[in-house]
Amino acid sequence: MTATQSQGSFLWTLPQPLAVFGGTGLVASASITGWTDADTLAQILMALPILLVPFLERLRPRREDWLIKRDDLFEDFFWVLWMALIWVPIFDEYYDTPISNLFVSIREASNFSYSLEAETTAGLLAAAMAGIVIVEFISYWAHRAQHRFLFLWRIHATHHHITKLNVLKGSRTHPLELLGLNLGGAVALAFLGASDDVVRVVFVFATITTFFNHSNLPLRPGIFGWVFTAAEMHQLHHSCDFDESNTNYGCGVIIWDRVFGTFSDRPSIERAGSGTGKRLSLLSQITIPFRSNRVLRNL
Repeated sequence: MTATQSQGSFLWTLPQPLAVFGGTGLVASASITGWTDADTLAQILMALPILLVPFLERLRPRREDWLIKRDDLFEDFFWVLWMALIWVPIFDEYYDTPISNLFVSIREASNFSYSLEAETTAGLLAAAMAGIVIVEFISYWAHRAQHRFLFLWRIHATHHHITKLNVLKGSRTHPLELLGLNLGGAVALAFLGASDDVVRVVFVFATITTFFNHSNLPLRPGIFGWVFTAAEMHQLHHSCDFDESNTNYGCGVIIWDRVFGTFSDRPSIERAGSGTGKRLSLLSQITIPFRSNRVLRNL
């Protein structure tokens, strides 16, 4: 590798951590100091990757065959709209669900004294990071179970039947899975007594990370990848190769994969997808959870 190539490789380790930490830092600061409305800022920052990254992907794609084509746009924006209709209301409600309220009651009855809340920007970021690590522990095992059991795979399969990766694909998650994934986080954050400010920062971290992890940019893990899930790692999880796809389950942090032996640092994949690797119609993507086991095994 020449000095120029080495420098270029290093520079591509910077965009993802700058976006993730910059976004969470801004929202944490606004939440504590009130220099702007934190909810509005959070929603803007969560939408920015969808608006900006496609142009960067066009200028400097990781792979030319993953570039967004005209026939991809309707399908991709359909899933972006689904995300907006489901994730945004959940964010606005701050995980205020009957189940989370139940765990708040259990928490109060157990006299659990510690709460994830803070009065300074640094404290808020630390509290949010603690919440992220705990929520990711739950989602790590839920994610592994989805790959292990066909009953759970049926709500996760839509996300894996992706034949090319780009930032818009971060939204392709079936509504049933979105609701299921948020359930674990709602319970954990409610039981930990996470404040609205903490939940806001956790949500911004998760959303920005998700979009960058699916982007078609030549991003490199760098130091960021020691603890957090970088795009290269998550792209391996989307490999059409069965063994490669059963690695790197962490969506936001990679430490649980390192601890439990499912981490892989292979830098590239031959092709993205699942099963036969064929591109599915939009109708097939939506109806996957309701298909027979035989159909699921042969997609």
